[in-house]
Amino acid sequence: MSKFYVTSSIAYTNSEPHIGYAMELIQADVLARYHRQLGDDVWFLTGTDEHGAKIDRAAAAAKLDPQKYVNELSRVFQGLKSELNLSNDQFIRTTDEDHKKAARQLWKACAKDIYEAEYEGEYCVDCETFYTATDAPKKACPVHDKPLEHMKQKNWFFKLSKYTKQVKEAIESDHLHIVPASRKNEILSLLESGLDDISISREKKQLSWGVPVPGDDDQVMYVWFDALANYITALGYPDGDKFKQFWPADIHVIGKDIIRHHAAIWPAMLLAAGLELPKAIYVHGFINISGQKLSKSKGNGISPQEVITQYGVDALRYYLLREISSVGDGDFSWERMESVYNADLANDLGNLVQRVGVMVTKYYDGKIGELPNHSHDTSDYERAMQELRFDHALNAIWSLIRGLNQYLEEEKPWAKAKDDPDGLTEVLHHAVADLEQIATLLLPFMPATAEKIVATFADGVVHSEVGVLFPKIEAIERSTFEVE
Repeated sequence: MSKFYVTSSIAYTNSEPHIGYAMELIQADVLARYHRQLGDDVWFLTGTDEHGAKIDRAAAAAKLDPQKYVNELSRVFQGLKSELNLSNDQFIRTTDEDHKKAARQLWKACAKDIYEAEYEGEYCVDCETFYTATDAPKKACPVHDKPLEHMKQKNWFFKLSKYTKQVKEAIESDHLHIVPASRKNEILSLLESGLDDISISREKKQLSWGVPVPGDDDQVMYVWFDALANYITALGYPDGDKFKQFWPADIHVIGKDIIRHHAAIWPAMLLAAGLELPKAIYVHGFINISGQKLSKSKGNGISPQEVITQYGVDALRYYLLREISSVGDGDFSWERMESVYNADLANDLGNLVQRVGVMVTKYYDGKIGELPNHSHDTSDYERAMQELRFDHALNAIWSLIRGLNQYLEEEKPWAKAKDDPDGLTEVLHHAVADLEQIATLLLPFMPATAEKIVATFADGVVHSEVGVLFPKIEAIERSTFEVE
């Protein structure tokens, strides 16, 4: 049995989850479920990032103690496991005592590359990141488009520049595989110009909300040093059994706005500590809302719960995995959501399952009988999964779904029922076998739907009580197929 360790980024607890983070969690969940199907020993980690200036300020604005503030928001993020039907094995919080203890251990392991110096520069509190004049020539954050704050402090620094060459070589050789290729090229371009040493602590008198620096009670860890450590502290670094079993990570699933932290800073930290690098980083794009960038100030954010309430969790999972490009940005709109739901889910798939079930019930009293050994070539699907093209994998599954719909239209089993009983049996056996294969392929993407398909035809009998998979959202709901 091979091991497979997959992580999402940990969510920053300064606001409630939006649809973009839901997509990341679902992508990581697909990989975890797929590798369990392959027989791998899987560990899937997610969690919340709960330190830093942004959270300290958000808690103050809410007139709450920082710990109480993050406790409330962390519960919301933990609730996504059931709301999004996730299969994560662990949820880590950076305020956990075990994490803080292990993060301090990592600091000590990197101590030879940590030194004290004074730093002055432009800082984005939302990113918790310093920006150079090249990165932000107008002194505005390139990610959040907000004015940067000028900061001057005496901090502890990490010799990031020392590891530029090693990190670059690891990425170029795909020892650290960055997907998609456009993101690999992006980080290599950054590395080409060299990395600067980074401040990895903050003065406690300005920011008390953080992990204390070992040996210096006047400083707390830079939130990113603390947060990135979660991928190993969750496993019991430095000597826990799970750390020995699952590290290095097989893949980190992250958003494009934090690629520098994960593909430059994190590998350098690991090299400094004498640890193996993760095998791969998958970088997803952003979701626009009806063509506009998602923005709190514009009030155009959409929570995953809004979509789930109207369409169900598997419909949300399907939209985010198929309609949003796996290699770039994508768009969500309610109009497109309704169109996709009715066309792909209610009609193509839901109607197909109901159609086959109705015919087996009508012509064979619901008894399916023994199915032939039969399956379609899934090489396109497997290739898409290996390439982390979730949209292409669903395209391959829908080719089978639409192919089966076309097969039924061409074979007309309702006509064979009148004068070709052997032909009718062959067609319906073919259809049920196809649906069982489709359910297997769908399981990582739409687990509840896959389970319902299997339950509909379980034990060689049609179970109509399972119900319609995706009721059409329209005033009149009626079948679009013919059973004479």
